[in-house]
Amino acid sequence: MTVPPPRPEGLGPVSGSGSGSGRPGAGHQARAVRLGPRSIAALALISAIGVMAFGWPLLADSASGLAHSKDAPWLFAALLPMLLAVVVATIADTGLDAKAIAMLGVLAAAGAAMRPLGAGTAGIEPMFFLMVLSGRVLGPGFGFVLGSVAMFASALLTGGVGPWMPFQMLTMGWVSMGAGLLPGPDRLRGRGELAMLAAYGAVSAVLYGLVMNLQGWPYIAGLTSGVSFVPGDPLNQNLARYLAYCLATSLGWDLPRALVTVILTFTLGGTVLKALRRATRRAAFDVPASFAPDPPQGAAASR
Repeated sequence: MTVPPPRPEGLGPVSGSGSGSGRPGAGHQARAVRLGPRSIAALALISAIGVMAFGWPLLADSASGLAHSKDAPWLFAALLPMLLAVVVATIADTGLDAKAIAMLGVLAAAGAAMRPLGAGTAGIEPMFFLMVLSGRVLGPGFGFVLGSVAMFASALLTGGVGPWMPFQMLTMGWVSMGAGLLPGPDRLRGRGELAMLAAYGAVSAVLYGLVMNLQGWPYIAGLTSGVSFVPGDPLNQNLARYLAYCLATSLGWDLPRALVTVILTFTLGGTVLKALRRATRRAAFDVPASFAPDPPQGAAASR
């Protein structure tokens, strides 16, 4: 009987959860980032701060001085990156290992490279397609970090750095995180999954534009009274003006963005989802590797 050659030194058998192949079961979708209690609390905190950052002008009293403050956007622009850094550090503490960091870098670079393809062209932004599919496969924790990092990288690439950038990072993080929270990550496949992702991508693409309008609309001067922000006015009146502003200015970009996301999801979504899932299986995020010591040389030779 032929004796198999001994394994190289220091490379004992690998043990882990899952099937005998050392990989998670076929019905289980790996997560590059597992959210723990601290990560969930940090994400809830940054989301609450983000909602306040976007919506506070609508609730500020005209006599408070806040509604007329020109420094508020810069204040939130300084605070949000620090809060995002806290979220990233907390998520990293719960399992953002070297494999997840490598995948994060590749996908963030791909997303950043996609954004200039349609920058300034009637809302054609293929970046949304990749962020939605990546969040779906890799989960809400990874999705939030990926959306934020990809938007930051794309801002550096396109020269779009300004007080609006932290708001873009946060909103894109919400988009990708929401894709990771969609139902059926381990069961739903095929056309049903593509239809769900296309619908989510279309809605999130429009909502992204609506939310981002809140960042600058209260501070744009020279608008007509029918679409401009009036500090201290009742909330329903300002909301009506805000919707009129969105219809008049950004909807022509938001709808093409949604349409491009739907088309790319149906045409390329199946291939991209398979590639992402194959990459996560090979990365084996859910398999904690441990290395057993080699048996003595004499014992190995006697087998």
